[in-house]
Amino acid sequence: MAVYAWKGISAAGKNVKGVRDADSPKALRAILKRDGVLVTEVLESAEAAKKSAREINFKKYFKRVKTMDIALATKQLYILLRSGVPLVEALTALIEQVEQEELRHAFTDARDKVNEGISFAEALKAHPKYFSKLYLSLVSAGEASGSLEIVLGRLAEFLNDQARLKGKVSSALAYPAFMAVASLAIVALMMTVVVPKVTAIFEDFGQALPWYTDLLIFTSKLFTDYWLLLIILLVGGVYGYRRWKATDKGRARIDKWMLTSRLVGPLMVKVSVSRFARTLATLLSSGVPVLQAMEITRDVLDNVILEDAIDKARESVREGDGLAKPLKASGQFPPIASHMIAIGEKSGQLEEMLEHLSDAYDQEVDIAIQAFTSVLEPLMILVMGIITGSIAFSILMPLLQISEFTG
Repeated sequence: MAVYAWKGISAAGKNVKGVRDADSPKALRAILKRDGVLVTEVLESAEAAKKSAREINFKKYFKRVKTMDIALATKQLYILLRSGVPLVEALTALIEQVEQEELRHAFTDARDKVNEGISFAEALKAHPKYFSKLYLSLVSAGEASGSLEIVLGRLAEFLNDQARLKGKVSSALAYPAFMAVASLAIVALMMTVVVPKVTAIFEDFGQALPWYTDLLIFTSKLFTDYWLLLIILLVGGVYGYRRWKATDKGRARIDKWMLTSRLVGPLMVKVSVSRFARTLATLLSSGVPVLQAMEITRDVLDNVILEDAIDKARESVREGDGLAKPLKASGQFPPIASHMIAIGEKSGQLEEMLEHLSDAYDQEVDIAIQAFTSVLEPLMILVMGIITGSIAFSILMPLLQISEFTG
């Protein structure tokens, strides 16, 4: 039985497509005909993938597989396996439900490899874009312990938690980003359209202007006469920043600033601790060895300062010591975090204590986000008010002086 990618027209007259297995293209056409679909094109999955790679599809740059999509698919697979459905049949049923074409192809390829006798974890390794090292390690541990469905349930819950956490942070940063872009657009509009028309009045009188008005006129001329140069400098600056950020020194400085900044530091620390605790707890409770679990957790944090702290803690654990002491010595983790981990190690309930720690810091993240937005929103409004007020002041003061002079 082969897997085919098909396109057709539904009974309602809409263009539809999908991926489905059948004995032959003719059998597939018959199956879809019974479903009310008139098939217009049938290709084997591998051939369809090659054709898709040759075609220029701009939608794929805007439509990506999200963490929540993978979490939903994992949850559905967990439900099927828990209901007693064999893995290959469960994957077949899952493929028919997955809406994202790229993810559907990934599960289809994994299903075919599992059907050939390859383990599920090994089959998923061919698609690192969708299945992270953490995902693969948990699936491998679940297969080795014979509790794949339980591990998939934990994994789905973990991915949901991470997606929600990421969504909270993104929402907190979305408003300031929008305000910054809007402010730049308004300033650019005023400098290129409003200011040149108003300041042209000053030239007719030939009167000496205050220094701040001269500065405004000079800035306006930069925007109108050298806009291309400004764009080149802006693009060059962004490119240079990205290049510098990609270096070890640049990334270390930025990551350190993210943790120590008074504005975003408290939020980033709480997010990192929550992610660390949740990831390590999920890995350990799923049967992943502690050293491997710490290595995977290290990669999840995405901060070189915290990664270095985890590396030192990992070496400490390798030598037979505990986890809490090196984390406390690093100075990067709050005292309460290392204290709770120490209690978990002494009581033999490290996984449960890590779960409690993550839950506590999830609540702290909510509080930190509210505090962050409550400070940043008025700050952005204040900055915008100062900019627009300065422009208005630089224009109105000379006009008042001119009216007094002519009066």
